[in-house]
Amino acid sequence: MRLGYDLEGNTYWEFKDNLNANRFRRIVEYSRKTHFSDVNVPPQWMQWLRHTRYEPPSIADQKAEVYRQERMKVLAAQADARWAAKPSALDAPDKQQPVQMLQSQDPSSGIRQMNVDQEAIDNHAAEEKDTAADAGAPTLKTRKRMRTEPKDSPWKQAPKNPGDEWQPAQWSPGPAKRT
Repeated sequence: MRLGYDLEGNTYWEFKDNLNANRFRRIVEYSRKTHFSDVNVPPQWMQWLRHTRYEPPSIADQKAEVYRQERMKVLAAQADARWAAKPSALDAPDKQQPVQMLQSQDPSSGIRQMNVDQEAIDNHAAEEKDTAADAGAPTLKTRKRMRTEPKDSPWKQAPKNPGDEWQPAQWSPGPAKRT
């Protein structure tokens, strides 16, 4: 017995099952113009086929579902546009707003609030001061190493691995034996 059809031209059937008389068998017959790889069964009809929905969906239900899906696409596009308009934390630093430093309540602490331009000027002045001070500084060859390993280092006292100096012996095959 034919029960209904969907908006894509598929027809849905229900009949008594020969093996189990208490249960009806439900099937779908696809439209002739549809290739088997292009078959698309709407979710409402899939629920009916799997006996999770008692009544088959009406044409009005199917049209309302199509309208709901189209409306969701429009709302999703609007949400994407709103999301894209907001600045991201992953944007390049030059596109972000400058972060203001906190100002200390104690004027003698040396911490003061500054904007980005003032910070750049202060950094440039500090670099010039460092280059002037480095003019009389010792060269790289005359400087002493800053860190030296202590004489009683536990790493020097650690036992060596027995295979640290092992190297494979040279091997060349002998003449082949004839049998």
